[in-house]
Amino acid sequence: MTNDSLIDAQWSGIVAGVDEAGRGPLAGPVVAAAVILDPNNPIEGLADSKKLSEAQRNRLAVLIKQYALSYSIAQASVVEIDDLNILQATLLAMQRAVNGLSLLPELVLVDGNRLPNLTIPAQAIVKGDSKIKAISAASILAKVTRDNMMAEYHKQYPDYAFHIHKGYGTKQHIAEIEKFGCLDIHRRTFNPVKTLLTAK
Repeated sequence: MTNDSLIDAQWSGIVAGVDEAGRGPLAGPVVAAAVILDPNNPIEGLADSKKLSEAQRNRLAVLIKQYALSYSIAQASVVEIDDLNILQATLLAMQRAVNGLSLLPELVLVDGNRLPNLTIPAQAIVKGDSKIKAISAASILAKVTRDNMMAEYHKQYPDYAFHIHKGYGTKQHIAEIEKFGCLDIHRRTFNPVKTLLTAK
C-alpha cells in the first residue's frame, strides 16, 4: 500500500501537501506552496522536485495549477529571513501558503520534521516530497516559482548569474559577490555574505 493509499484510508477528507524551496541560498526569499490534489484528476509523474528536470517541473507545474482543487504559493522575504532566522521564516511562508488556500483542508501534510503554526491538524513527514503526491506537487510549485524569481533577478542584476546558480553559494556566486558587492536581495545573516559585509 502506498503512502497516499494510507493517507486515503485514514482521511477521506481534504488533504493539503506543503513544501518549500530556497532555504539554503544566499539570496532571495524562501518560497512555500500548499496543494490540494483532486483524486478524480490524478497527475502522472509527480515526484520530489529535486529529482525532476527543469522541463519536467515546468510541465507539471502547469498541470498542478490546472487540475488541483486548490493551490497557494507564499513567501517570506529576505528581511524576514534575517530578522527571524531561516527556519522560522520557512515556517511562516508555509503558514501563509496554507492560509491562502481557497479550500479549508482537514489535514495538512508538511515535508520535513517541523510544523508551521496552524489551526488545522497537521503532520510532518520526513522526505514527504518523495512519499506523498500532494507534497511532491507543492515542492514543484515552490521550486518553479522561486526559479522564475531568480531568472527575473538576473534581468535586474545582470552581473549576477541568478538564472544559473539560483542564489546558492556556488563558487561563481561568491566570486560575483566579492567583485560586485552585496545586493538588497542577499541574506545578511548567511555566510559568506555576513563575513564579507563585516570585512568591509
